[in-house]
Formats: sequence, C-alpha cells, structure tokens
Amino acid sequence: MDGLAAHSELVRSDLAKTAHPSMPWLTPVSAPDGTTALDVLIVGAGQSGLAIAFALRRSQVTNIRVIDKAEEGREGPWLTYARMPTLRSPKDYTGPDLDIPSLTYQSWHEAKYGPDSWRDLNLIPREHWADYLLWYRRVLDLPVRNGCEVIDIAPADHDLLAVTMRTGHGEERIHARKVVLATGQEGMGDWSIPAPLRHLSAERCVHSAASIDFASLRGRRVAVIGAGASAFDNAATALEHGAAAVHLLCRRTAIQLVQPYRWLTFRGFLRHFSDLDDAWRWRFMRAILEMREAFPQPTYDRCARHAAFDLQEGVQIEGARETPDGVVLQTSRGECVADLVVCGTGVEMDFRGRVELQHCAHNIARWADRYRPPGDEQSARLAQFPYLADDYALCERVAGQTPWIRDIHLFAIASTMSFGPSGSSINAMTTAVPKLVHGLTRGLFRADIDRHWASFSAYDVPQAVVRQAGATNA
Repeated sequence: MDGLAAHSELVRSDLAKTAHPSMPWLTPVSAPDGTTALDVLIVGAGQSGLAIAFALRRSQVTNIRVIDKAEEGREGPWLTYARMPTLRSPKDYTGPDLDIPSLTYQSWHEAKYGPDSWRDLNLIPREHWADYLLWYRRVLDLPVRNGCEVIDIAPADHDLLAVTMRTGHGEERIHARKVVLATGQEGMGDWSIPAPLRHLSAERCVHSAASIDFASLRGRRVAVIGAGASAFDNAATALEHGAAAVHLLCRRTAIQLVQPYRWLTFRGFLRHFSDLDDAWRWRFMRAILEMREAFPQPTYDRCARHAAFDLQEGVQIEGARETPDGVVLQTSRGECVADLVVCGTGVEMDFRGRVELQHCAHNIARWADRYRPPGDEQSARLAQFPYLADDYALCERVAGQTPWIRDIHLFAIASTMSFGPSGSSINAMTTAVPKLVHGLTRGLFRADIDRHWASFSAYDVPQAVVRQAGATNA
C-alpha cells in the first residue's frame, strides 16, 4: 500500500472514531412526483460545496447531493481561470478539513510527496490544491454529480423546492427541502465589464475569468483593466506568452498593497462578524471590499521582470472604439491601443440576471433595502449585495411574496457583506462552514419538531431490568 492509500485508510479510521452522535434523525419526505426529496441539495462542487457536504454528513444529514456544471476535477477556478502559479494563502491555513488533522492539505501533501517536500514548500501550487480537493471528494465518498447546471428553482408542494437542471441527457427535475448555492465568485451576479467597454466585441474584450488563448497573444498588445491579484495574474500570463506590450491600467492613484484579509484572519472576526449589528458589518466590509484584494510580491514580480510591462496608475477609462488596428481606449491620460482588452474587474450583483432565480430575484432583499449608511459610508455597489439571514438564507424584500426563499442558502462571494469572508475564502472555512451547517440542521429540526415530539413521547426502551427483592426465578 503506497503512502497516500495508507493515509486514506487513516482518514476513514479517524472519521469512524469521531462519528458520535451517529443516530439518524431525519425522516424521508415524499416529493410531489412520488420520489424521495433530498434534505439538502448543494449547487457547486468546489472546495466550499465539498466541505459543506462533509459537514452535513458528519451531522447525520446524509440524504444530500452535490451538483456542478463542470466536469469532474475542473470544478472551481483552479484549473480554469486561476492563472497564478500558487495559492496566495499561507500553506498552513486549514480549510476543507474542518479541523480533522488527517484531512488537512499538509497531511495529504506529506503522504503523497513526503515530509521533506512539505518542509521545503513555500506556497501550494494550484494544481496540487485541485488534486487535493479531488482526493478529498473521493476519500470521503461524497455524492457529487457533474455535468448538471441549475436553470430554475421554484416552490413546490410540501414546503419543498423544485430544482430544474440541464444535463447531458436533457432537463431533469429534483426536489429538496433546502438548497445551498455554493457557487463561488459568480453566485448572485456575473463577471463585471466596465460600462465604457460593454459594446466591444467578445473577440476584443473579455473578462479575466474567460477562457483566453494566451499563445495567440505573442507579439500582440494587451490592455488589462484593474490592479487586483487576478488582473496582475492575467497580465503576467500574457507577458510569459510573449505579448509585445501589456498595459495594466489602474483607476486608483496608487495600487493596493495592503491585504485586509490577513488582518481579519482571527477567530473573533471570522466567527462573530455576522453577530455584529448592521452598522458595524457595513463599516467593516465597505472598508475591506473597497480596498479590494491586494497582490503579493511574487505576483508583481512576475510582471515587473518583463520590459514589455507598463503599469499606469490613476487612469480612468472614458470610452473605447474598435478599429482595424485594434481597440482604442480613451482614458484620462490619453489613448491606449490594444489588440485585446482583459477586464480584471470582479463581479457585480445582478439577481435578475441569474436564470435559476427568475421566480424570486425581484423580491430578494439587498443591503439597500435594510440599511442606510451615513453619508460618508455610502457605496452603491455594495448596497446591491444580498442581505442574508443568520443561517445564510435569502430574505424577502417584501414579506409574504416569496416565503419559500428562506430555504435557499447562499454560500458564495455574495455572502461577504452579511458574513465577511465565508463562501470564497479558505481562511474562513473552518468557522463559516459549521455556521452554515448549524443553520441548515436547525431549520430541518424545527420543521420536524412535531415528529420529534411524537417520537420522544413514544420512546419506551428500558435501560435495565429491575427485579424486586426476594423474587425467585420460576
């Protein structure tokens, strides 16, 4: 047995030893079509979706399913639009393991590559992280189905949700008591293209999350909009593929160098941020999200080592036009010509643009509906984030119109305003996933409280046999 196979056996042994309490407590619920409804459907089989499934099973919520539109092994960004060589998190940050030592990345790495390799490792290669997540999924035997894209969530009888999926075999419908949207960056909106560039053709202007043929950029001119980590990653990748010029245009007068997520990585903030009142949550997350995520030194160095790299700060994009010679960007500093424009500009909240939310998008509460910040703390962009309940559930903007959305729980980048780093952060996973799962099990338990009372009332299993003094055997 090789090292990783032996380690996988250790994981199974550890989980068996820590399985208490293991008594089943959920009763199957029949769906309107005669099938058995899932207790929880998790949409998204990236690191968050897998960790949620693991935590639910540890809580004896076993009638679950995880679905993802990607093929197996290509869930999340790691082998698609992530273009950095390594994760940016320190190697000792734990996450999907949920405090099981044998499930940590370190334990997996040492089992596969040896303790010396771990000791000498600086940051985790993203391909290794993707490999680790695939092992995690398999060693835990999580019920994942790939090639399924959710295209509709609607209310159904018996307090269930009807979820329609597009699969390789056509459309399918399943029913669930609760749905978790563990959909990462996209979550509740779409990738953002700045307004002055939205009329450009897809051949000339793409988002940094798109599939890009970097080899075709050899000898070409590239403009990257934005100065966050992903913008620098895409600029570096273009330079490494031989781009003749890469102009990175930053609207700020100085690029962001401070990483706020390093400051907030302590138990108090990660565990109790969501317990704060709205004023404090808004104040913290507005400051953090408007700083954006900084990039580390190696990310900058990947770009700076190339003579073709041109960093411009304090540049506003005012307009753009396509010409036979490329895209001409009108900026606050004059014109910039590029063969391809790459927008490293994050995501924007647009519930109505999510087809799966077509029945409720109009009534999902935003922060703008629940909180009015002081004049010096206004942010139109952040006001559009969803305002979530304490179990990550969507809330109604107008009570009573769509009460069923209380059973749709959001664990993605769009959860940030309500919960801080959670659905898109490795560093928050060990506190955020248990908080979500606590909310899910609380809801399932409360919904079945009459059945639990009846079960308790009928419980009559004696723990001992008491014989009266002087009694004799017949």
